[in-house]
Amino acid sequence: MIRITRSIAIDDKEIKMDFIHASGPGGQNVNKVATAVQLRFDIKNSPSLSNDICERLIRLAGRRVSREGVLVIQARRFRSQERNRQDAIDRLVKLIKEAVKRPNPRRSTKPTRASKERRLNTKRQRADIKQLRQRISPQE
Repeated sequence: MIRITRSIAIDDKEIKMDFIHASGPGGQNVNKVATAVQLRFDIKNSPSLSNDICERLIRLAGRRVSREGVLVIQARRFRSQERNRQDAIDRLVKLIKEAVKRPNPRRSTKPTRASKERRLNTKRQRADIKQLRQRISPQE
């Protein structure tokens, strides 16, 4: 059981981990041991998450989510399999915690009278500057 918040916990059976060969440093160990972790979490079919959290999680994860709604996290930062496994789980927990936070609704506001006047004054000043740059017509 992976505890996300007080009310949300994900069962270990919902997460599938595959171990793959990692690129990068590690010497001969890279060729022998599959240390990188590929974590898969089916967002759409998860009984632990509500629908609105699922939608926010899919939006937050972006292209890490497949068309079927499976989140794929690859962890290959460390040389050991255990540290990469923990890194992948930590990243999943962090992403879900972010999705749990409900965004504040945007309240539309109108510009103040002073801000409208400031904007118009700067527009007038720019127009005057540009007017002074124009060629002076010869007076007859």
